[in-house]
Amino acid sequence: MIPFLRSLILLGLLTGTAAASEEAFTQTAFDRLQQQGAPILVWIHADWCPTCRAQEPVLKELLEQEEFKPIRALRVDFDRQKEIVKAFKVLKQSTLIVFKGGKEVDRNLGVTREQDIADFLRKAL
Repeated sequence: MIPFLRSLILLGLLTGTAAASEEAFTQTAFDRLQQQGAPILVWIHADWCPTCRAQEPVLKELLEQEEFKPIRALRVDFDRQKEIVKAFKVLKQSTLIVFKGGKEVDRNLGVTREQDIADFLRKAL
C-alpha cells in the first residue's frame, strides 16, 4: 500500500511540474507579462470542447520543449471568464492567440496538429 501511495504522490509532483508552463488567465498576470515583453500564448479553452481536449496534450508537450519554454501560456475558461473572452474579441473556444513584445502577432482557431501548433507558437518567439 505504501509504495502505491508513494507512486501517487510522485505522479502528482510530476504532473504539477509538467503543467508549470501554463496557468489560469488573470488580468494581473497578463499585464505583467505584457510589460515584461514575454512571449505569451492565450488559450481560450472549454472543458466540454473536443477540439480543446485535442489541443491540450499537444500544447502541454510542446510547451515543455526547450524551444518553447520561454512562452508563458495563460488559459482562459471560455464559460467562466466571459468578460475576458469578450475583451479578446473571441467568438469560439479553442482559439489560440500569441503575443510577442507586448503585441498580438497572430491567432488561430481549432488547430490541433502538432506541427501546425508548433509553427504557430514560433510566431511568439
